[in-house]
Amino acid sequence: MVKFLSKSIITGLVTLLPVILTFYLLYWMAVTAESALGGLIQGILPADLYWPGMGLVAGVAVVFLLGLLMNTYVMQMVFAKGEQLLYHMPIIKSVYRATRDFFDYFSPTGKKGFEQVVAVTIGGTQMQVIGFVTQAVPEHLPQGFQGDDHVLVYLPLSYMIGGYAVLVPRHNVHPVNMTMEEAMRFTLTAGVTGREPPGYTKPRRM
Repeated sequence: MVKFLSKSIITGLVTLLPVILTFYLLYWMAVTAESALGGLIQGILPADLYWPGMGLVAGVAVVFLLGLLMNTYVMQMVFAKGEQLLYHMPIIKSVYRATRDFFDYFSPTGKKGFEQVVAVTIGGTQMQVIGFVTQAVPEHLPQGFQGDDHVLVYLPLSYMIGGYAVLVPRHNVHPVNMTMEEAMRFTLTAGVTGREPPGYTKPRRM
């Protein structure tokens, strides 16, 4: 009985937590925008013209306008100068660069750091791990590896944030017919959920 209750509770948590965390993040962003910009708007507009939620709308508008401005050469130059200042600050430069690289991966205009999903053969064994090619140009690899036929592969870890960047001989790397999203979900869950084939629909429980 206790085992059944524990299993049911864990199943419920696994089902609810991703949904709760997603909506909490959206709620936190909305509350932050309303708190930060709502007070500013109230100080500018008369009290009878302000309505709750105006700060959130203003936040979305600011982000949208910033996205438009980043398409201009002048704004790109100003932003690049500001980034150079951050890159010369101790501690801050390490945190900012890592955060910047992470969000650049999701940018619709930026070049994706992950170029190809691959299966990497481990040594002389038959074991293979799923990874992402992050650098295939020899000139961009560290000194000592540029003359060899190597590629840089990122191997993500399951059930945690992190992984290893390893230099692998090109002949040990084989392309895999998976999208980046499929491969990331598959590796982060250690393959527990499996990979659904194209057009697959889950059968209904009887």
